[in-house]
Amino acid sequence: MDGISTLLVLGDEPPRRLDRLPGGTRVVRADPRRLREQLATADVVLVWDFTFDALRTAWPERGRVPAWVHTASAGVDRLVFPALVAAPTVLTNARGVFEQPIAEYVTGLVLALAKDFHGTWELQRQRRWRHRETMRVAGSRAVVVGAGPIGRAVARTLAALGVRGELVGRTGRDDQEFGRIRGRAELAASLAEADWVVCAAPLTEETRGMFDAAAFARMKGSAYFVNVARGPLVVTDDLVKALLGRRIAGAVLDVFEDEPLGHDHRLWDVPGLLVSPHMSGDTFGWRDELAEQFLENFARWTCGQPLLNVVDKRLGYVPVP
Repeated sequence: MDGISTLLVLGDEPPRRLDRLPGGTRVVRADPRRLREQLATADVVLVWDFTFDALRTAWPERGRVPAWVHTASAGVDRLVFPALVAAPTVLTNARGVFEQPIAEYVTGLVLALAKDFHGTWELQRQRRWRHRETMRVAGSRAVVVGAGPIGRAVARTLAALGVRGELVGRTGRDDQEFGRIRGRAELAASLAEADWVVCAAPLTEETRGMFDAAAFARMKGSAYFVNVARGPLVVTDDLVKALLGRRIAGAVLDVFEDEPLGHDHRLWDVPGLLVSPHMSGDTFGWRDELAEQFLENFARWTCGQPLLNVVDKRLGYVPVP
């Protein structure tokens, strides 16, 4: 790029490291009241707050549009609206930052659930000595729905515990690391064999509501369900009914249709459900990693080099080679 470029930052607390951008960069904080006007003059948009929804309504319907939009998140479901998909704008995401932290979080949950750590804590709080037996993790089976970088990291990390992992992706295919990835058409059979079902799929129109009453009915009564992807992938009412009816052993939700949950939200009190406040990928220093990643990509954009983590806007994610 030659000359001065304009970077529009969406979010209340933009990264501190933007002062390391090239001297010819003009940084503008987004004003929701003037967003349409600001987009018309922006070259690059940094969606620092992935919950920022105003871009959809403010995006120019005709004329000049930003050349590049980067989101500081793995999921891009809030950004693949028709006008942006149709535009020549390149969309990139934060692939590479959250995979291993989420995999560690899921692995911690599997251990905590299998070993009934929550029960031990509650008994300690009651000062009760009650011996129990717990589940053996090694040899159990995990079905990870979502064969992208996050799903692969989850399966890989669980394997260190001796958990037999199976990946389910959009299409079935051979895989050098995992042998075979099952297609979504094979999900029903996979669910019936799982001790752990981990949702790490992107949110698209094809995957929305994929975990419904039928999916939970196919799971074993001793199985656990974990969602670290997006809330709308799950039909919440169906999950609640499955838990209340003890059709599955338990569940963990790290993501929800509406966030944050209100103080009086019913999910706080559902038996067998652990509520986690959308934190599975957030480790100490994660914001700095996101900033460094964007700065590296911005340097590539400035020099005319190919950008990293380019999203296929029709699919709604970065394709895995």
